[in-house]
Amino acid sequence: MHIAITGNIGAGKTSLAEKLAEKYGWEVYYEAVDNNPYLAPFYAEMAKWSFHLQIFFLNSRFEQVMNIKKNTDSKTIIQDRTIYEDAYIFAQNLHESGLLNDTDFLTYQGLFSTIMRAVAPPDLMIYLKSDVEKLKRQIKLRNRDYEQDISDDYLLKLNVLYEAFTHKYTHGKLIEIDVNGIDFVNNETDFEKVCEIIEKQANIGKQLKL
Repeated sequence: MHIAITGNIGAGKTSLAEKLAEKYGWEVYYEAVDNNPYLAPFYAEMAKWSFHLQIFFLNSRFEQVMNIKKNTDSKTIIQDRTIYEDAYIFAQNLHESGLLNDTDFLTYQGLFSTIMRAVAPPDLMIYLKSDVEKLKRQIKLRNRDYEQDISDDYLLKLNVLYEAFTHKYTHGKLIEIDVNGIDFVNNETDFEKVCEIIEKQANIGKQLKL
């Protein structure tokens, strides 16, 4: 299976992917953050680096999806963030905010549309819904220097786009988990509740436990 976790910056995607992978014996495909040469410059000068950053992420995610396509016959892969978010959340937000000009946005959309012809959606998408206050706490906790000055307004706009995206998502099965009142990283009971939600609502409990 191909399972993907979606959600705003600091929602807990990587942590949940790692815990689920450990529990069920899955393989994690991580977002290209540590080796991304545009991420730190982007947060310093968003308008200058937005197009470069989005192209880097789109290429990285496309490569991941192609690898997932080749490997899911033999194992279950859980992906930290999806290719859909690149276009419908982050690039869209940058364009609406005036940080990605019309020409670059149209070029990006054309490339994304071409890539979509070769991309299969995940078998299951898990959306971690979180308010801005929790996102800020999580961002502060993981202590990446370039993320510390992310504005509340930026996170809020992303949340609005995430809500719109998940409500309109028709590519496959999607589960929404509100993580505002839980701590699945440090509270094992909360983590087991998340696992129960995934198994019950997705109706794939036996497959999850293989």
